[in-house]
Amino acid sequence: MRSIWRGTVSFGMITIPVRLFSATERRDVAFHLVHREDAGRIRFRRVCQVCGDEVPFADVAKGYGLPAGDLVVLADDDFEDLPLSTSRRIEVLQFTPADQIDPIMLDKAYYLEPDAVGVKPYVLLRDTLERSGLVAIVKVALRQRESLGTLRVRDGVFLLETMLWPDEVRPVDFAFLEEGVDVRPQEVRMAESLIEMMVADFDPSAYRDAYREALHEVIEAKITGREVVRAEAPVQEGPPADLMAALRASVEAAKKGSGGRTPAGEKAPAESVDDQGAEEKTVSRRGKSRGPA
Repeated sequence: MRSIWRGTVSFGMITIPVRLFSATERRDVAFHLVHREDAGRIRFRRVCQVCGDEVPFADVAKGYGLPAGDLVVLADDDFEDLPLSTSRRIEVLQFTPADQIDPIMLDKAYYLEPDAVGVKPYVLLRDTLERSGLVAIVKVALRQRESLGTLRVRDGVFLLETMLWPDEVRPVDFAFLEEGVDVRPQEVRMAESLIEMMVADFDPSAYRDAYREALHEVIEAKITGREVVRAEAPVQEGPPADLMAALRASVEAAKKGSGGRTPAGEKAPAESVDDQGAEEKTVSRRGKSRGPA
């Protein structure tokens, strides 16, 4: 891996020199835009809409659009004096329980490797943080942008995960949350049985990117001149007309997949429920489900 940043972790009066590495990489298949007729690469030019001239990159600046349509042009010098107090430094602000961090705020992940002179304080902070069960809340500036972040231990090294600012997370605002939805208690119990039937330890290696694999096969077929056979796309079905029947069928399918095992050793749910009898009590849902009264 290639280091993309050098700086220090600042923890009280202790500074730990570190190098930053991207912890993840996308495995998307990359394509070039080409001319269909002769496979020539398509090039894009930077052309000024005012004078029509092609503009070299050295003459390209950043423009901030105003509501009236005008632009404020900013040069490199305008960015140099901005107060990035955490430039080249990962500043530890506090320590907090990991379950208080909403995963939606996490952005990008990086590994931190200590320089030779920083190994001992790095290991000290790493071991202490790991025993505490907490994560460190930090502030860091990467690529001229200041971010909050979390620092935790993964496989013996620090993992820095940058975070979005609170105003960068969109609020939940959907019309159906204001609607009253009636869910019968037996439907809730059947759904709970289905969930319990599908509980398993998560093993990421059990899953694969079928689309990327198929795309590689198409490319390989093109290279070798073989015929490309396209699989039929699955039929997209809408919501079930009978929710209870769909739940029953799902539970039965899950039972077959688990060798007939029932959740937590309990009796399997009844095959039929009297929808009009005493079980007809409803559960009012508004945004999220609540158990039967």
